Amino acid sequence: MSLELRELAANPGSGSGWWTPRLAGPLIAATAVRMALLVAVLARSGTGALIQGDTISYLNPGRNLLLHGRFFAEGVPDLVRTPGYPLFLGITSLAGLPAAAVANLILSLFSVLLVWRLGRVVTGDDRIAIGAAWLLACEPISILFSFVLLSEPLFIVIFLFVLERLTVFLREHRLSDLALAGILLAAATYVRPITYYLVWPFALGLFIVLARIPRLRWKAPAVLLLATVPWLAAWQIRNKLETGFGGFTSVGDVNLYFYNAAMITAHLEHKSYSEFYQSLGWHLFNEYSGMVYLTPTYLKSHPEQIGWNQTQRIAFLHEQSVRILAAHPLLAMKGCVTPMVQTLFYPGVGYFNNFFALSSPPKVDSRVDFGAVRASLSLLRERPWEAAEKGIFILILDALYLLAVRGFLRLNRKDSCIWLLLGISLYLIAVSAAGGGPGGGDARYRLPIMPVVCIFAAAGIWRTKAVTRG
Repeated sequence: MSLELRELAANPGSGSGWWTPRLAGPLIAATAVRMALLVAVLARSGTGALIQGDTISYLNPGRNLLLHGRFFAEGVPDLVRTPGYPLFLGITSLAGLPAAAVANLILSLFSVLLVWRLGRVVTGDDRIAIGAAWLLACEPISILFSFVLLSEPLFIVIFLFVLERLTVFLREHRLSDLALAGILLAAATYVRPITYYLVWPFALGLFIVLARIPRLRWKAPAVLLLATVPWLAAWQIRNKLETGFGGFTSVGDVNLYFYNAAMITAHLEHKSYSEFYQSLGWHLFNEYSGMVYLTPTYLKSHPEQIGWNQTQRIAFLHEQSVRILAAHPLLAMKGCVTPMVQTLFYPGVGYFNNFFALSSPPKVDSRVDFGAVRASLSLLRERPWEAAEKGIFILILDALYLLAVRGFLRLNRKDSCIWLLLGISLYLIAVSAAGGGPGGGDARYRLPIMPVVCIFAAAGIWRTKAVTRG
């Protein structure tokens, strides 16, 4: 019997069951605080506060798909968005935007259930699992984004289910669990394409972990690939037939060109990043459902592309971005590291203030143009109350991180499930944050890793109590 199976046997019931009466507490707390905030936001700012950032770029193609049967935006096939969340938003918003917000909120509650379930499977200890559920129920960023009309709640629920099925497979070696994990991974990718490449490292990891089990060494990776890849290929075939573009989505090329490459170009030309960034047409992102290369502002900068189709313009974005980044690797590295740090440590209190119109929205790139230190000092002088809010949010976040490190160090690091959670967290931060380029780092992009942080942090808390009692 493997070490992991012996540990599971030592904790009977740790890998089975989807409910415990102790879960009622965190679920009630999560429901109460999220509903109270939603009601307060609607009363103070109206339904307009539910629309954040990318909402319109999801809503337009989703309603076109639902009402007209075609995933279109601005009269052309949408190659930036994938249909997962747009379709969900299109359906749930038929009864109005508040109904869609409640649907997102319900998904957020399911994430509390799933983090308990995942923590239970991984650690085999219901105390840690319940602790993780409490932490996620009360985690500020998870609360703030529980009802806004963005893709994160749907993505997190599906992806937590993926991780839960993968960890159950690593414990019990049932191929049916792995097949379901593959199908769900494809579904998560349709919601947010950041998981597009994950099936390959997952398959490689299974091959390595199962090296001593001949019947599964080859079979498990094959099952995972067969359950995932055909679904992803189906959307690529759609894109190819509709436009000639063979990729899954063009969002990566758009981000590289309008974020990372734009930062380097502005630096080399001694221009303000904010002005250069807008001169390319990025301010029209939502109006054109993310397809910035269709905007009049972009075409004014590239008049030679007026007769080009989408595929040709996307190819140009990709080639130019790769050329610029390869020619300036140090600047390119800075453009990746900076948003990763921002994503991990920026408190996100600005979203709370914007809900209630307590402060004007910050410039997207003020941190790039003026630097984090100068921006912080300016905030402290001009709005000390907001600086105090940020301080509280930062203390909560840093406490979670410190407890998570402690929990990780106290857990069994020979357990492949522990390394799965750590590896996936590093991947999600690297892809979602670094892909946003300078100024693209955002507290929103750490949402997918917060369930894992809460599991590790709960392990840190529980071990602390155990040592004290001993």
